[in-house]
Amino acid sequence: MSRGYQIAYRCGVTPWEAAGDGGADQLAGLLTEEEARPQPWGCALDVGCGSGSHTIELGRRGWTAVGVDDVQRAIDRARARDGAEHARFVCADVTALADVELPGPVELFVDIGCFHGLGDEARAAYGTAMTAVASPTASFLLLAFAPGRRPLLPRGADERDLARALPAWELTGSCLADVSGMPRPLRSTTPRFYRLRRRP
Repeated sequence: MSRGYQIAYRCGVTPWEAAGDGGADQLAGLLTEEEARPQPWGCALDVGCGSGSHTIELGRRGWTAVGVDDVQRAIDRARARDGAEHARFVCADVTALADVELPGPVELFVDIGCFHGLGDEARAAYGTAMTAVASPTASFLLLAFAPGRRPLLPRGADERDLARALPAWELTGSCLADVSGMPRPLRSTTPRFYRLRRRP
C-alpha cells in the first residue's frame, strides 16, 4: 500500500482524511488510557500518521507525541498543520522503528489504518518493531477495516490477524468505529477499533 499512498498524496486524493476533526474527536473519546495514568503520560506514537491530525491531538492532550509515516508528502503536510508545534513528525518505515529517535519507551501506540494495509511479512515486522520500543505498560489503539477484497482499498484485518502479528500483546476490547464522517466508499468497510495492551 505504501506506493499507493505516495501516489495518492502526490495527486491530492486522500479520502481517508475526509473525516477531519471528527476523527480526532472520536479518538479523544477512546483514550481511556489517560484516566488510569498519572501525568506526564509519556511517549505516544502515531503509526502511519499521514498528515498528522491524530498526532497533533495527542500532543495537545499532553502526550509527547511522535508521528511516523513513510510518505514524505504526508509528513510535510503534517509539519505545516496548525498545532504541529505540539508534535514531532518523522519520515520512516513503521516496520523499522529502531531507526527512529524516540523520547523514551512508547506508552501509547495509535494506528488509524496502517496495519490493515500491510502484507503478511510486513505485519510480522511491524509487530516486532512495536514491541521493541514499547514500555512494559504500553497500550495500543488500532483501527482496521474488516477483512475483504476491495479494489484500491486496504485488505483489512481482524482479531486473528492481530494475534498473529502481535503475539506480545493482549486484545482487551473492540468497538465499531463511527463512520458518519467517512466518504461513502469507506463506510461499507465496517471499521473497528481494537484495544490492546502489552502482556506482562
